Amino acid sequence: MTGPAEVRHHRGVPPSSHPPSSSGVVGAAGRYPVAEDRALALTLAGRSLLPVGPLRMYTCGITPYDVTHVGHAATFVWADLVTTLARATGTGAVVARNVTDIDDVLTDAARSRGRHFDELALMQEFLFDRDMKALSVAAPTTSPHARAHVRAVTRLASALLAVDAAYEVDGHVYFRGADVPESAGLDESTALKLSHRYGDQDGVPGRESVFDVPVWRPSAENDPAWPSPWGWGRPGWHAECAAMVVCSLGTSVDVLLGGVDLAFPHHAYQSAMVEAATGVTPFAGSVVHVGEVRRDGRKMAKSTGNLVLVGDLLEVYPGAALRLGLLHRAWAEPWECETAVFDAAGAVLAELVSLADTAVGHGDAADGGAAVPSHQGVLRRLVDDLDVPGAVSLALTEGGDAASYLLDVLKLRAR
Repeated sequence: MTGPAEVRHHRGVPPSSHPPSSSGVVGAAGRYPVAEDRALALTLAGRSLLPVGPLRMYTCGITPYDVTHVGHAATFVWADLVTTLARATGTGAVVARNVTDIDDVLTDAARSRGRHFDELALMQEFLFDRDMKALSVAAPTTSPHARAHVRAVTRLASALLAVDAAYEVDGHVYFRGADVPESAGLDESTALKLSHRYGDQDGVPGRESVFDVPVWRPSAENDPAWPSPWGWGRPGWHAECAAMVVCSLGTSVDVLLGGVDLAFPHHAYQSAMVEAATGVTPFAGSVVHVGEVRRDGRKMAKSTGNLVLVGDLLEVYPGAALRLGLLHRAWAEPWECETAVFDAAGAVLAELVSLADTAVGHGDAADGGAAVPSHQGVLRRLVDDLDVPGAVSLALTEGGDAASYLLDVLKLRAR
């Protein structure tokens, strides 16, 4: 069975008429007729992405202080689909997914459990990786950790100070963020409300604007601390991701992806810091904010106590049914997490598997096989803003090879 995680120029993927890494054909007699083979572009959030090199994507990862819930999983399954489609269209992908293992919420959680913060982080990261494997989410190309990028944050702070995009007050280095809400399309009241919700108004003395955020901040006795030109301290949250993405992928990315709750303040400030420090704009070619997962009408979050854990669901449903349940909608659509979602996904999955059993196959493109139109239809729907419902509908109608290809590209095969 072919595995979809690699670039499989097989069922439904445009064949290459000449292997790109081989020697060129010398002499007209050896130049056989070729069909027109224009590259498919992956369209995200209204923008067609067809980079010359691999697609570069930064996915905001976990703060490893608790086990994985469905809200987390939805983000990473969608990110995995973007990666798979980049490879299926011949682009390839380089993916960085960070681990925020310097964070006050992690420090507090570790202290309450009588553990050191990095010990708790390693344990939770192991559990997260186990859940991702069960959902067929491939490991990212690189997984930058905040603890390994403290020096990069101090360099970022110095760069921002040098261009007057930041200022120092009593050991704090603040990023000038007064213009960030407007750039994010928010009025001041809404931005301030969100800023309070995510802690950007806590413990920030001496600022010039309520929308200035810490790039660096002093550490109290019980906080983890590192040396810096401004004294012992620790990075600010937004600055950590800004530093990690530049170190991992450079001064800009093709796709910035995360949950919709990260749109403001996190992604807005991360992007603004990178742009101010490097002078490269825009930071992200496309921004994908995955729709909110809700339970009982409220956002799924530890603070509301309404979590549905991936590990618990895996005791009831196979990983493929969970994966399809997370994907079978528009990526930006908010949705209610309930058993009916995964029951329905399981039924659709069973039908696709049954239809795929009638697939006849059409050979591997490397051997000169031709792509079947129904396969092309499935792929074209998927690359058009990740239209999973449209692709599923087509596969159910066409059956056979179309259903088989969809199972491959969505990574729904039994493992």
